[in-house]
Amino acid sequence: MRPASVFTSERIDHLFNDPEILNKRLFLYWGDLTDSSNLNRILEKVNPDEIYNLAAQSHVKVSFDIPEYTAEVDALGTIRFLDAIREVGLKPKFYQASTSELYGKVAEIPQDENTPFYPRSPYAVAKLYAYWIVVNYREAYNLFASNGILFNHESPRRGKTFVTRKIVRSAINIKRGIEDKLLIGNLNAKRDWGYAPEYVDAMWRILQQDVAEDFVIATGETHTVREFCDLSFKEVGYEIIWDGEGENEKGFDKTSGKLLVEVSPQYFRPTEVDLLIGNPKKAKEKLGWEPKVKFEELVKIMMDAELK
Repeated sequence: MRPASVFTSERIDHLFNDPEILNKRLFLYWGDLTDSSNLNRILEKVNPDEIYNLAAQSHVKVSFDIPEYTAEVDALGTIRFLDAIREVGLKPKFYQASTSELYGKVAEIPQDENTPFYPRSPYAVAKLYAYWIVVNYREAYNLFASNGILFNHESPRRGKTFVTRKIVRSAINIKRGIEDKLLIGNLNAKRDWGYAPEYVDAMWRILQQDVAEDFVIATGETHTVREFCDLSFKEVGYEIIWDGEGENEKGFDKTSGKLLVEVSPQYFRPTEVDLLIGNPKKAKEKLGWEPKVKFEELVKIMMDAELK
């Protein structure tokens, strides 16, 4: 758990408050990827069989505002972890959370394990370093270290500032009269959205292999942010009619004419990633993994959870 001035454990409170789980099946340690000595101490104490490095400053837009910190955690944090493994003399299997943002200005469609990278944000550039240092340490020191190049994966646990959760929350809040309208960035951005629990299963499968390799995890479908808005608002009884283009585009309720969605340039990225769509063929063949929850069901899952 990363130290902070406020408690940030709400996602695990149901485990944290269960005496049959806490300190019996679940053990928590204060930690931070910017502190090498801390990582060494935890590794010596835990002696893990598997490590999943999911820690990051993972908000792409925010990475433009805090690029140095993003690099400290996302890039150098990974090398600190790998070096700590070597120094402590352990042989765990190491999973690195890579990202489809590595592809950025995509060189081919769809993207697979052999597609060239072209990162378009400080976040993606930091993750590029992490990707290659994992490959390097695997080859140089024979560590079992694998990259999971996961395309966008969503669930009701998604942070409130990320676009999918933001859309879902706003649709419900507008219906309940709590918000007036949704302010959004690039409606034309296309993403390959999957269901996070299935992607976590893929992470685990990657570390059950006999040989460390890198895998693309994706659905093989792409949808626009606009489509995500359409389906989310439909769940609460709105049908959006779109008018205008670019930063002048607006979405209105077909029945009442109420303004529901408005584009705001403040949410634009300095360099945009227009289209991401993954090819999970290798994961299907070698991991026996393929996604079951597709786009429409994913939106419904998130809306149902938010309504509850």
